Amino acid sequence: MTCPITLIRTPMLSQADVVVQICEASYNTEMVVISALAAAALRYKTVHGIILTVEMGDLREGIMPQEVACMAQRVVALPGVALKGIGANFACLSGIAPTPAKMQVLSDLANDVEEQCGPYLQTVSGGNSTTLPWALNGSSTGRINDLRIGEAILLGVDPVTGNRIDGLYRDAVTLVAEVIETDAKSVGPLVDQTDPALARIHLVSDTTGTMRLIFALGHQDTDATGLTMPPGHTFVGATSDHLVIGTKDPTLRVGSEMRFQMNYSALMRAMAAPDTQINTHNDLPRPKPRDARRPNNRLALV
Repeated sequence: MTCPITLIRTPMLSQADVVVQICEASYNTEMVVISALAAAALRYKTVHGIILTVEMGDLREGIMPQEVACMAQRVVALPGVALKGIGANFACLSGIAPTPAKMQVLSDLANDVEEQCGPYLQTVSGGNSTTLPWALNGSSTGRINDLRIGEAILLGVDPVTGNRIDGLYRDAVTLVAEVIETDAKSVGPLVDQTDPALARIHLVSDTTGTMRLIFALGHQDTDATGLTMPPGHTFVGATSDHLVIGTKDPTLRVGSEMRFQMNYSALMRAMAAPDTQINTHNDLPRPKPRDARRPNNRLALV
């Protein structure tokens, strides 16, 4: 199965050729990169879609609103690329959450760009997971017809508040790790902690019946501090490739597996780790076929 791919981060200049070959469109903020994409598209006899990212207060990537129309005109004049839309980002770097007022500004900006540049903007992207509660509150979404959803749809939470989003699952993704050692080591350090690295070792408190489980998992694989321990287990510490958990469960042995829930930081690193095996399961009932006669008016979740 194939589908159009959009790169939601502005490409590196050195990636222009491969982005044009793989992606139908990309989000951009720099004219030098857009020019490189245009040249690559001409070489491969294609047209690459450009979505301009607008700075709306998060202070990460983005073109200042007053400069968007000018850049849009330059994009329209370039052969090899086509202006497909504009978009914004919220609450990633500075924690600036989207508001109805900001969404209205983005809608108005889309109208202004069309008036000055001519082509209809197919995509007006209102942001990421932080915008989902706004999109679902029943009010008018204006020109916004696209959201770039990650954390909310994967973990079922609002990234700004951490609150659960009704109708979404919080356990859709699980990290499974295998026990490689069980022991009941003394809690007292057996060496002088003159080395700063040794001073950072965390040891479980000396509680009768508590043993330590060591898993083949570490900082290179995930954000260990972003894992949620199963009930009855406590986080002791982690190194580059080991995770240490305290437990009173006597049934766990070498070769046993434990399942962890993750926050977004842990999930992102686990999905990108080369040694993590990723398995997908479709355990939901088959959806009912949609009546083809009914209108399909909804936001696109990317």
